[in-house]
Amino acid sequence: MLPYSHKIKKQGYSMILREILSDIVKPAFAACGYDAGFGEVTASNRPDLCQFQCNGAMAAAKIYKKAPIVIADEVAARLAGDSRFSAVTAVAPGFLNLSVSDAFLAEWMNRMKADGRMLLPLMEPRTIVVDYGGPNIAKPLHVGHLRAAIIGDALRRIALFLGHNVIGDTHLGDWGLQMGLVLAALEDKFPELSYFDQTYTGDYPAELPVTADDLNGIYPAASARAKTDAAFAARSAAVTADLQNHRSGYIALWQKIKAISLADLRKNYGLLGVHFDEWLGESDADPYVPRVMETLEARGLLRESNGAMVVDVALPGDTEPMPPMIVVKSNGADIYGTTDLGTLLQRREDWRPDEIWYVTDNRQIFHFKQLFRCAALMGLSDGICLEHIWFGTMNGKDGKPYKTREGGVMRLSDMIETVTGAALERAEASGVVAGPAARETVARAVGVAAMKIGDMVNHRTKDYVFDMDRFLAAEGKTGPYLQYAAVRLFSVLKKAEMMPKGEIALSGCDSERELMLALTAVPDALLRAFEDKTPNALCEVMFQLAGASNKFYFENRILTCPDEKQRASWLSLIDLTARMLTTLLSLLGIEVPESM
Repeated sequence: MLPYSHKIKKQGYSMILREILSDIVKPAFAACGYDAGFGEVTASNRPDLCQFQCNGAMAAAKIYKKAPIVIADEVAARLAGDSRFSAVTAVAPGFLNLSVSDAFLAEWMNRMKADGRMLLPLMEPRTIVVDYGGPNIAKPLHVGHLRAAIIGDALRRIALFLGHNVIGDTHLGDWGLQMGLVLAALEDKFPELSYFDQTYTGDYPAELPVTADDLNGIYPAASARAKTDAAFAARSAAVTADLQNHRSGYIALWQKIKAISLADLRKNYGLLGVHFDEWLGESDADPYVPRVMETLEARGLLRESNGAMVVDVALPGDTEPMPPMIVVKSNGADIYGTTDLGTLLQRREDWRPDEIWYVTDNRQIFHFKQLFRCAALMGLSDGICLEHIWFGTMNGKDGKPYKTREGGVMRLSDMIETVTGAALERAEASGVVAGPAARETVARAVGVAAMKIGDMVNHRTKDYVFDMDRFLAAEGKTGPYLQYAAVRLFSVLKKAEMMPKGEIALSGCDSERELMLALTAVPDALLRAFEDKTPNALCEVMFQLAGASNKFYFENRILTCPDEKQRASWLSLIDLTARMLTTLLSLLGIEVPESM
């Protein structure tokens, strides 16, 4: 039985080698009188001893009242002589160590080579909405937006590759207090603009006297002012309510601000190689909010609390306090929980999703607990799997959330330029890439890879330290290391353009066998990355693959091998590995340059 909750399309045979081996070992357990389920095979945690292992005898011993080594010995005897294994050994206290035969491994490689997807699985399609990015209009993207963007985009790409219908939505923050702050600040700065005259009935100006950079500076100043100026804070809240009540001048000004901000956001996300299918925001959920309120009212879920309207979401088994969820503030304005409910209703009706994944930092854990409970009470989430995919923080070398040298929060565009600038300096110093335009293209690809792998090599729930020098290194667990491994393979293939490729066969070389085994591990890692929503699973298998390919490259004279059949086999193996690395990197939004 598959460990994955999503169904894999059956294509005549399993694409997971571990499953094939389990299907061989399980009947051996059954033939010895034990439950076949104990024959589940996993990758070995001691690759120096064997390639795969089965620990079922340890669990079976408790049920059948036998020493685990006795059970393991019986199963090993049943498997003796099976040509698909080169070794089957029972090891105390009851492990079953397994290694596949070279012929079986080569057959698997040829099957992988012949398959258009390299035996990477397809799943029965589900409609999945991935909510990630979450930028606010009129606010600059900063380093805190990096993780949501690249983790969410990677998960979108992985799900899409596996055959799902995926909708990536950035869910803009364009309808809350931040807009009220910006509008109030603009009114102070440009009181003469017609947007602020409630008696005005003509056409509003075609252009605003502000740019994206101006807006990016206005919000932080307005936010800081609201913390010390109570009158300004109150006016900003009132402006927010007026905007949400569709005051014409505010709506017209808001539309201009949104257009300017969206152009800036698209540019910066584009530099990062992050894609969204939809650019909807909280404002798009506003038409659905009345129906949300009607449903809450009809189900008797609303109650008044200090002038606000709230929903009780506590459950009898809660072990920690769970305060009610606010859906309408005391001033009548919506709160982002309200627009989240409206957004869920919009997605339910427009896209009919099976699943919705919310990719945000760990500070939002409590909010999504409340949101999911409220949605369930309303019946809004019936038939939809809602999942909060949270992540830790990116920190500086001091272990605190990353800041600029001046102590402020670094803009994402500045970080991208800093990293790609450092990559460009290295490209210029190496002299490998000819021409300034080519060097800039390579530097951009290398810089983005450095940031993305530097982040995603860590489990998403872990905090990590941003270290540009380490991330850009050509060695170690870095993006440039993976890119360079792929570039080297493609360089071999380019030199061998006129040489034939052939069937893959094992020559008995250890590094050749290690590379093949690394390739067999990819489908399982891909499914694990999808199921657990952990892109680091892909990173780890890529590092295994890159390390094995580098070892194979350095230990064998591939292009000058005098045995034509062996050379043709090796070139096919190199081609398969290069295609696999490129495919996996693309799933994380990383390009492979032509040269490095």
